[in-house]
Amino acid sequence: MKKLLLIVFALSTVFAATAQEKKKMGGFVTRTGDHLMLQLTNDHWIGAPDSIKSRMKGFARGANVYVMLDQRFKSSPKWSVAFGLGLGTSNMYFKNMTVDLKSKTNTLPFRNVDSIDHFKKYKLTTAFLELPVELRYTFDPENESKSMKAAIGFKVGTVLNVHTKGKTLLDKNGATINSYTAKETAKGYFNGTRLAATARVGYGNFSIFASYQLNNILKDGVGPDMKLFQVGLNLSGL
Repeated sequence: MKKLLLIVFALSTVFAATAQEKKKMGGFVTRTGDHLMLQLTNDHWIGAPDSIKSRMKGFARGANVYVMLDQRFKSSPKWSVAFGLGLGTSNMYFKNMTVDLKSKTNTLPFRNVDSIDHFKKYKLTTAFLELPVELRYTFDPENESKSMKAAIGFKVGTVLNVHTKGKTLLDKNGATINSYTAKETAKGYFNGTRLAATARVGYGNFSIFASYQLNNILKDGVGPDMKLFQVGLNLSGL
């Protein structure tokens, strides 16, 4: 994970350097910016049954970061196609429920732990290496930092990590037993590939975006058919 973040940072540094060389053709800048995109997300599992949904707590959130290469159509400079590489993460928080990633059963157990020892804080985290593609429209391509922008696209990802983390073990009555952190990592129940449709609209370097997963979070037959939906703030630049 750390190596991937270093690669993304290195690529963004290269884009920052090359972005200083702005050439013009036909009165228009030949690049549109938005090479580095940082997204802060509010996450939802669409299709989660009530037994799981009722146990979700707090503000489920994630963060995505992408380095993009933008290619503007010379004949129509308001339009461009961008593609890139990045990291997409999601964190789902649960109250009095555990997700047994290392179970040997055919289905992924989501266990109610109301009446037994449980963690005060508990979350499930997923991380994917993603390749996003966008069709972009800039209303004023000569003044991008003060222009309305819109984009639609898709992204394909491959799973890097799935883990659960629990903090502060409590007894069934809510009394603290031990203030330690437990982490389990396993991705056997989760789809190794994620496909999602994306859209965003905004002004200058800020936009709102949405991403909807087209395939299921879990593999067929190992759990409910659920899809990840993310909505949030997109900060772009360079």
